[in-house]
Amino acid sequence: MPRFKLTIEYDGARYAGWQRQENARTVQQALEEAALALNGEPTVVAGAGRTDAGVHALGQVAHIDLVKALPAGKVRDALNAHLRPHPIAILESEDAAPGFHARFDATARSYIYRIISRRADLTLDKHRAWRVAAALDADAMHAAAQVLVGRHDFSTFRYIHCQADTPVKTLDSIRIYRKSEEIVLETTARSFLHHQVRSMVGSLVEVGRGRQPVHWIGDILHAADRTLCGPVAPAAGLYLASVSYAPRA
Repeated sequence: MPRFKLTIEYDGARYAGWQRQENARTVQQALEEAALALNGEPTVVAGAGRTDAGVHALGQVAHIDLVKALPAGKVRDALNAHLRPHPIAILESEDAAPGFHARFDATARSYIYRIISRRADLTLDKHRAWRVAAALDADAMHAAAQVLVGRHDFSTFRYIHCQADTPVKTLDSIRIYRKSEEIVLETTARSFLHHQVRSMVGSLVEVGRGRQPVHWIGDILHAADRTLCGPVAPAAGLYLASVSYAPRA
């Protein structure tokens, strides 16, 4: 069966995450229902990352096997037609090698977290960013975050029910910058622990608010103690921005 690589955008606000569940609507379920309508028989849509409830995607990647040998562009357009009115869109469909796996072949995943620092409630960005009413020092947050780059035991920023084999991960980069009233965090790694990005953001906001000094992030990182983590940032501000793969031979 031909395999296709899909690049997917979605608003996660109304879904209980990516992964199919028995009693809740998920992104994977919506995609597999669209694929069934196209394919004529059930097929699995395997994603590169299992985003949590309320988390969005600008560039989630998945693979799918279809019975029909269709042009990649036709697969994109047909899936989008069957997905309406879901807030899910196939941005790109590409022919993939038979052995390609969206999750296991990924070499890096990049996330964005959006914070809007203002007193007024959110309207257009409600469910799409975290409103923090206090003033935030983005430069202090960026400086504090640099200690997280590299290979570390990230137990402090690991959800207690995380199923990863080890808390040791390698963070390739992290950048925090201000755009008017918005503060953006961008980070990349091969893989992340469950709630790792949201846990890091919540702790970095404590620095941005002036409640903790810049060196505090390094202190709690090296302590490898979950109880020292700051409040976990809400899901609404988190986006899976892109997934990287080695160039095709």
